[in-house]
Amino acid sequence: MKKVICFLSLFALIAGAAHASSHEFFKGKTVRLVIGNSTGGAMDDWGRFVAQHLGRHIPGNPEVLVQNMPGAGAIVAANYIYNIAKPDGLTLGLVNPANYTDQLLGAKEVKFDWPKFSWIGSPERIDQVLFIRTDVPYKTLDEMRNAKDPPRCAALARAGLGYLLPRLFEEALGVKLNMVLGYGGGGEMNLAIEKGEVHCRAGTVSAYVGREPTRTWIKNGVVRAITQSGTKRYPKLPDVPTLYELMDAHKTPDATKRVARVLLSSGDHGRPFIAPPAMPADRVKVLRDAFNKAMTDPALLADAQKRKWDLDPLTGEELEATAKEIMVQPPEVIERMKKLLEN
Repeated sequence: MKKVICFLSLFALIAGAAHASSHEFFKGKTVRLVIGNSTGGAMDDWGRFVAQHLGRHIPGNPEVLVQNMPGAGAIVAANYIYNIAKPDGLTLGLVNPANYTDQLLGAKEVKFDWPKFSWIGSPERIDQVLFIRTDVPYKTLDEMRNAKDPPRCAALARAGLGYLLPRLFEEALGVKLNMVLGYGGGGEMNLAIEKGEVHCRAGTVSAYVGREPTRTWIKNGVVRAITQSGTKRYPKLPDVPTLYELMDAHKTPDATKRVARVLLSSGDHGRPFIAPPAMPADRVKVLRDAFNKAMTDPALLADAQKRKWDLDPLTGEELEATAKEIMVQPPEVIERMKKLLEN
């Protein structure tokens, strides 16, 4: 019994020393958050939003400063975090959640190994929803398959979930969509839908239910959602099936399901806060715990409510598991990805 008490006392002393060590390390220091996008976009907005609250929950209450490092779709920032930043907890990154596809496809610019980043957390998932005007003459998947004049679907370009979700919808379910590319942004695509130039498009679920004009369109029955990209249904769209559910129901081949899983997993990475690889486990834990606490901070929640932002946090452990799973792909899946993105 005495040995057990001694062991527990020793464990408590070690734990206390580790906490004190972390507290002393961060005290009086500055944590730098490197964002892989330019200022003014959604990723930059989220990074600065979290940075305002994160420091209060890191032992020692360090200041958190933001630095933008755009370039190559956030690959520049990811390379910097992976190869140059010290793994001491004083440099964090916020990068493109789809950067793993660049590594899978062998992009020469990639100088990182995606699963080896130290994963801290994400404030939300970035799931997409494919929606269509309600006045189109086809209401079911079978009617869409047999349509003589397939619906026209807007997208920016052959990149990102705004293009991938409609293309996967076609590939997995045999539904033909005429993709209309070259729009400059969501506002232009919404205007095209309003004018009837196109019938459908994909966008983030949070914007679809929480911003104009789609919020009013939903209320007035102008548009309806067909499918969403997440592995689970978004709480505010409980009646809209996920693509995964539709693929199961329509007996989509496993090879296509796997490609879909690979390409849509950027949504499960959300807006990933990362740190350099090979960071000491105790330092990673400190930052993960701080991030998790920040996500439940009343001040942060009140701030998010004012902005009408929905939080759907992902832990560092969840991000790490997804990163490891998604990077183990057979050659045939990689080839199918290349063909899908080239078409």
